[in-house]
Amino acid sequence: MRIVDMGGGALGPGDEGPHQPGPDLLWNESYYLDFVSEDGELGGYVRLGLYPNWGRAWYWACLAGADGRQRMIVDHDVKLPTGADLDVSGDGYTATQRTVEPMEAVRLTLAADDLHLDLEWRTAGGVYGYGLTSRYEIPCRVSGTVGGRPFDGHGQRDHSWGVRDWWSVSWLWSSGRLEDGTYLHGMQANVGVALPWPAFTVPPDGQVEHVEGFSAATEFAGDRPSAARLAFPGLGTTVEPLADAPVELISPDGTLARFSRSMCRFVTDDGRVGHGWTEWHQPPGWREHGWGPLL
Repeated sequence: MRIVDMGGGALGPGDEGPHQPGPDLLWNESYYLDFVSEDGELGGYVRLGLYPNWGRAWYWACLAGADGRQRMIVDHDVKLPTGADLDVSGDGYTATQRTVEPMEAVRLTLAADDLHLDLEWRTAGGVYGYGLTSRYEIPCRVSGTVGGRPFDGHGQRDHSWGVRDWWSVSWLWSSGRLEDGTYLHGMQANVGVALPWPAFTVPPDGQVEHVEGFSAATEFAGDRPSAARLAFPGLGTTVEPLADAPVELISPDGTLARFSRSMCRFVTDDGRVGHGWTEWHQPPGWREHGWGPLL
């Protein structure tokens, strides 16, 4: 298993489990799993966020179609799961998440009135650890069933832990897979200066490689992201939202932020096409945060 750890080499299989919380109210442990079909017609994502010092968990689950269909669960008052098991439940749903093999495979099940998932994320090309925060990303093949029907596609999962203040910094995060099997990932926070942003590519049947010099720019139609430009050196890529699945987030003191997340079509400058997910986080004052390239 190839692990590219930009944080210094401490990342390993033991990090798949829960971590010791810090003292901050907004210390958070977060698990994302997203997926999209090969043709880009169907996709979804699940996020479990644990706030032990706030005494709650957040659970989001979305199934979206390029034709505008959407089914979504947003629960911000979930009972915290205990121990290493990541089992949660709420009004009308139950969900489980299991590490089948550390850094290699995770299985998720979700049973709700109108949303049923039984999927496995299996690592494709290795693991990428951030250098700026405690977080890792894993490009994956995704298979199983969606609504009882067979599903085979691709996606990405990630795991992070540390203080997560949704109401201060805006960012773009994007992950996709091209038709030739290339995986792409890039993230840029809008902090006004150029930093070595987390970015990687995985060539067809290859292994994850860090990419230097990533930057991003976004266009908006009102409050809605309408397109993004991902500047991977030598691999310029345009992102076009196909299906939106935003979430509104309220802080302990009542501040509102908008988390825009969309299933997207990816088009590279050399004509390759793919699909994946992109998020644009919009906290208070987001319009002034600078959504253009910083490099």
